[in-house]
Amino acid sequence: MYDAGPQAAEAVRALRELAQERPDQLELFEGFTDAELDGWAVAVPEEVRAVLREIGGLETEDHEYRFGPRGRESFTDGCWTLGETDFGEGSLIVGVGGARWGPVVAVNPWGADPDVTVEAPDFTAWLAGFAERLADGVPDRPRGRFSVPATSTVELAERAAVAGDGGDELAALVGRGDSLTDLVDLHGLPGYPCSVDWEPYFSTFHNTADTGSSEVQFQIVGDGRALLLRSVVSGDFLGRAVRRHRVPADAARRAVAELRALAAEFPDHVVLEAGCADSVVDGWAVPVPEDVRAVVREIGGVAIAGLPALRLLPGAPEHAVDPELHRMLGGDGAYWPLARIGHGNGNGRSHALAQIRIDPATGQWGYVVSVPGDGAKLREYPELALLAESLADLLLTLARLARRAAAGPDFAARMARDTRWLFPNTGEPWPRPAPVGEWAGSADPLLAAATELPDGTHAADLRAVPIPSDLCFYRAAGWPYAARLERLHFAAAGQLAAAVPVRG
Repeated sequence: MYDAGPQAAEAVRALRELAQERPDQLELFEGFTDAELDGWAVAVPEEVRAVLREIGGLETEDHEYRFGPRGRESFTDGCWTLGETDFGEGSLIVGVGGARWGPVVAVNPWGADPDVTVEAPDFTAWLAGFAERLADGVPDRPRGRFSVPATSTVELAERAAVAGDGGDELAALVGRGDSLTDLVDLHGLPGYPCSVDWEPYFSTFHNTADTGSSEVQFQIVGDGRALLLRSVVSGDFLGRAVRRHRVPADAARRAVAELRALAAEFPDHVVLEAGCADSVVDGWAVPVPEDVRAVVREIGGVAIAGLPALRLLPGAPEHAVDPELHRMLGGDGAYWPLARIGHGNGNGRSHALAQIRIDPATGQWGYVVSVPGDGAKLREYPELALLAESLADLLLTLARLARRAAAGPDFAARMARDTRWLFPNTGEPWPRPAPVGEWAGSADPLLAAATELPDGTHAADLRAVPIPSDLCFYRAAGWPYAARLERLHFAAAGQLAAAVPVRG
């Protein structure tokens, strides 16, 4: 028989002895045959096989661990779930790539003190430690004696891009990065067990109108090189600021160039309309800054299959706005319509107006938002979606998605599926609207100025939330059920959004 090595062999021997001595405290499950192990979706290294031939799992008074599928689950996301921790609130996972199974990580994202702990470098080391603790009468999970930070994947990707280090191993694992995903470097940890300085991006401490169903998706990548922790915010508010993708300084130039390239390569999918001269732009009803002019000089409209057309020049029928809705959106000079976004089918079809928010005081063109186009509905259910930091940012995003869609079948369906966030409240994270009174005395001028809005106003700082995000004012516990919207207020060209209720 294969020699499992002293660590694995000693762990198996110790567990068998404990099971005989304490049958009421420890039960060992039957091991697997080589034929069974060969049928698994992942390779099982010989050191792990030596254990799994003898033991297929174990159960104590407090825990149950299963070392194989047994028809319950399959190997996904680079890891296998060994069992639950903290009475089902967390999971114990082990990496299943590479020459050895590892590391073993306990992930418990819930409660007031979320916990991620790398318990052991590999499966056999974890099993040996478990047997030792059980023999010593210590059934609890080991707590971290060392600590490492988790890193934003966006920060990691952009740091590598600035350094020009395209061969960075961690950067290669995260690609472009994601604002709601953090990475834990599992190589070179200071010791075991090692806790991770991390918390999910959602919060369960602020009531919403929905039942929270947020979760953390965890994935071991690079054959045990790193752990990815992605917060799926659903039914809860955001709990902390995110690291957003940086918008390049030359975003306008890049957007024009990429859209032109797409239109030339895929004329059936991407069609551009002609732009207009500066002399024409000078006659528009609002001041137009240079970054916007750089786009509209070249492109007056963008039609991408599967998406509503973006009309960048004034006068398009899609730009028509009901007078009452126009008032609630801030009136002339406060926004620039871009597109009418449809959602739903048949009698249930609704529409929203995608628009660039403009600061009337400075003429700055800022964030792109999508607001329900039905004034009566907006009055009763005030909400909006944050789409981009600027027009150029939105165009770059759509161009990137179009490039990806062009690489596969059914371009239009892929684009429609990948841009559902254009319509408000279609599944993106919820920033928490706060009563503006909470910001009294703030050192932040933007927040401090918001406190001058009428009593009952709720607002959200959009500078550090994911893009896209859904801002649903009526889901905040403090927004009265019977309240109706007087108007939406956008400060600093959309960096802060507020809902002002009708008085009385």
